[in-house]
Amino acid sequence: MRLDRELTCAQLVEVITDYLEGALAPVDVERVEEHLVFCDGCTTYLEQMRATVAMAGRLRAEDIPPELQERLLGTFREWRRL
Repeated sequence: MRLDRELTCAQLVEVITDYLEGALAPVDVERVEEHLVFCDGCTTYLEQMRATVAMAGRLRAEDIPPELQERLLGTFREWRRL
C-alpha cells in the first residue's frame, strides 16, 4: 500500500499490522513514524496493539475452547473480507 504524504489516523489504523510485521516500504514506515511523533492517540493505539499481540502470542490453542476458536476464526475471516 502506498500512503499519502500526510498520514491520517484512519490510514494508520489500516496499516498498523503491516507496520508491526515490518511489511511496509521504508518510505511508508517513515510516514507512520512521523505521524506517531505528533499523534498521542495513534501512539497509544500502537502500544495497545503491541500489548495485544504479545498477550495473544502467549496463548496456546488448547487454552481456548474449541467453540471460541471457531467464533474467533469466523470473525477474522469476516474482517478480512471487508
